[in-house]
Amino acid sequence: MNQAFFALAASAAIAVTALPAAAAEVQTGKASYYRHGKYTANGERFNPRDYTAAHRTLPFGTKVLVTHVRTGKSVIVRINDRGPFTRGRIIDLSLAAAQALNMTASGVATVKIVPLRKAEKPSGEVVQLR
Repeated sequence: MNQAFFALAASAAIAVTALPAAAAEVQTGKASYYRHGKYTANGERFNPRDYTAAHRTLPFGTKVLVTHVRTGKSVIVRINDRGPFTRGRIIDLSLAAAQALNMTASGVATVKIVPLRKAEKPSGEVVQLR
């Protein structure tokens, strides 16, 4: 019986570690946006019309699906900067991305962010999930 228990426990441990990395990176929290700046942390010239964002830890070039929790509107952005540097926020969006989510009036919104694989959709594509 002990052998069966340990075999079951070992297979459960393997199943847990086999989860995709992206599943562990889904975050929900506050997003803000910015419209000014000269250069981003990866050296690109900042363009408020691009669908880009700042995140503290995701690698540059990562595409992220950002969903406004209250409205269900979504947009895909590319991480090209570091931040946000305001406590309690998980992502800073470009002006274009914030406008696509209809969050410019409030300035801050609760969002869910999901990193995407490279083969998924190009940044800037607005997605309606509902």
